[in-house]
Amino acid sequence: MTDMIRISLQPDVAAEKWGKKVSLTPTAEGFQIHLDSKQPARSIQKAARQLDGLGIEQVELSGDGWTLELQWAFYLGFTSAKKLNGVQWYGEEATQLQQLASCFGWARQITNQTPEQLSPEALAHEAIEFLTPLAPDSISHRVIRGEELLTEGWVGIHGVGRGSERPPVMLVLDYNPTGNADAPIDAVLVGKGITFDSGGYSIKPSESMSYMKCDMGGAATVAAALGLAIQKGLSHRVQLVLCCAENLISGHAYKLGDILTYKNGTTVEILNTDAEGRLVLADGLLYASETGAPLIIDAATLTGAAMVALGNDYNALFALDTALQQRALGYANLVQEPTWPLPLAPWHQQQCPSPYADTANSRPIKGGGSGGASNAAGFLSRFVPEGGKGWLHFDLAAAFNSSNTGLWAAGATGMGIRAIAETLRQEAGKV
Repeated sequence: MTDMIRISLQPDVAAEKWGKKVSLTPTAEGFQIHLDSKQPARSIQKAARQLDGLGIEQVELSGDGWTLELQWAFYLGFTSAKKLNGVQWYGEEATQLQQLASCFGWARQITNQTPEQLSPEALAHEAIEFLTPLAPDSISHRVIRGEELLTEGWVGIHGVGRGSERPPVMLVLDYNPTGNADAPIDAVLVGKGITFDSGGYSIKPSESMSYMKCDMGGAATVAAALGLAIQKGLSHRVQLVLCCAENLISGHAYKLGDILTYKNGTTVEILNTDAEGRLVLADGLLYASETGAPLIIDAATLTGAAMVALGNDYNALFALDTALQQRALGYANLVQEPTWPLPLAPWHQQQCPSPYADTANSRPIKGGGSGGASNAAGFLSRFVPEGGKGWLHFDLAAAFNSSNTGLWAAGATGMGIRAIAETLRQEAGKV
């Protein structure tokens, strides 16, 4: 016997004395979850949220029926910003579950940190310290900082971050398990790392700005996805590019009407300083293009429009390579991370016109106007090679919740990590 609170699964509905549609009832050793046969994982996650609400710190999963996915659903519901552990796994899948928990726990903890704790440079070094121990002989890195960015032509990261006293950085981390310094790079992951987004001169209202510590969620997601893939035996060379900056207001901040000229010659007029994520990602995508990698995946908490379209339950996936997009949707479904395709066509590149530059970074309409998520993806498509072949863009609508819900505690969720890790494992080295 143990004093640990035990959680078991019960396929039958709760007895009438507990009320209607009750999913959680007590037992002699803890609690039992009454499964909804139509959506078992969702019912378990909801029940786990109720247990967290009781103030329970640690539980042991026991009894029959606990598959990997059902145990993982429990973990997602039970954990919170203040409690990233506390689940004792059941059965032979404990190692896999612990790998997941270590990657999700890192990404959630980093994303939930305060803006004061997590500067752009600190974010880069946190990623280095998380990933390097996973494969110390196979990982090297370079941090490009402050004015070095401008010297090397990374005008988007520099422009967005120059208003802060804490310098912007680009992290390039190289995972090369081949031992061959000349091995081809099979994939590049690019993450938006805006450690705080005030909106700049297009300043956000307080109710929107209060949780903008989460705007580096894309960087956390791709770093954690790489970590998960490494733990699962990734054997291909992959580079990670994090585009890190604080978007603040000062006498040195970038302004509406400024024009940035990117390394590929594309000129961009700034019509909204709060559409900064696409500006930093453009640099990351250009770097990825220069490597010649046949697979490029970027992830970002990029647009409110994706959340309007999909809510907080699905991440949006954009691609011009529709065959790759369909395979990636299949990988996301395999690991049960809700992901939905939104429209992207070549003509979306023209949806933010400028009389002074090749394009603007947004439209001079509140929220960027209709189709904002597709227009942002169209902007990014200007910076990838071969008409978008081999490129995927995840707009992480489900990566963060500003308040508690029936499925999630407030804060980062980690949604997107498994889908990207599985896509990387399945697609890297195919070409």
